[in-house]
Amino acid sequence: MTADATGHSYFRRDPIVRRKPFAWPNGATVACAVVISAEYYEMQPPADAFIPPNVPSGFGRGPYPDFRNYSARAYGNRVGIYRILEALDRFNIKASVALDALTATLCPQLLPHISRRGLEIIAHGQSATRVISSRMSEAQEREYIRSTLETIKVATGISPAGWHGPEYGESARTPALLAEQSIQYLVDWPNDEQPITMTTPYGPITSVPMLIDLDDVYAQTQRKLAPARWRLCVEQAVERMIADGPDGHARVLVINLHPWLSGHPFRVGHVETLFETLARHNQIWLATTGEIAACWASQENS
Repeated sequence: MTADATGHSYFRRDPIVRRKPFAWPNGATVACAVVISAEYYEMQPPADAFIPPNVPSGFGRGPYPDFRNYSARAYGNRVGIYRILEALDRFNIKASVALDALTATLCPQLLPHISRRGLEIIAHGQSATRVISSRMSEAQEREYIRSTLETIKVATGISPAGWHGPEYGESARTPALLAEQSIQYLVDWPNDEQPITMTTPYGPITSVPMLIDLDDVYAQTQRKLAPARWRLCVEQAVERMIADGPDGHARVLVINLHPWLSGHPFRVGHVETLFETLARHNQIWLATTGEIAACWASQENS
């Protein structure tokens, strides 16, 4: 089978058992990162916006104006995210915030809470209702990425080093266009338990896999897992990755939390319990996605 047949040539198809040994700092066998997706759901998106049918989750899109889904999503940036930030503080856990351009512009009251905690910012596209797809031309996608990065920089004073596409959305060009605009890593390819160095015409970019099965929205609204069962799945994944550690192939686990879902009062207790479990493990390196990407790249280049 050729690279053309599988749709890309960004990296080799090397199974984990054939790779050289790798370890995280202090001999940790698992690097764990928390990503908080701070995203904006438009009541009436632009006419040419691409929105996957499953984006609203349980409700499905309503007739415009879509007050129902807009309101449910707005809860995250108004209430839910502050509960999750407080839980991170309580257990002294670093985190990355996937911030989209409309949230940065329309929810400025959130930005000081991110800044004073020193949380890493990942660019998260323009909004949850404007998803990258192959429907875009190369020029349109390049401008989408450029304008996203510029908007976030103006709002926060930070040039993001990482990228998380809304709804994990990409075209076949996206990793190359991200590298072209100096993005160092992305988290949209849930195909491994180790980072992957992607090769592009504009230089390398690191893929830090974020396993979609443990994404709180996918697990709880698409697969219909109860919050307690979702938490147990994450805990079991961590334990299994630690148990696999003696094979010399250190793993990575990135947990994607959406405040409009996990910030609700009946769910956030499971997030807090999960954070407590992660914080007490001495075989886990709790890091940001950027720290994980940088560590991987430094060992790859050594």
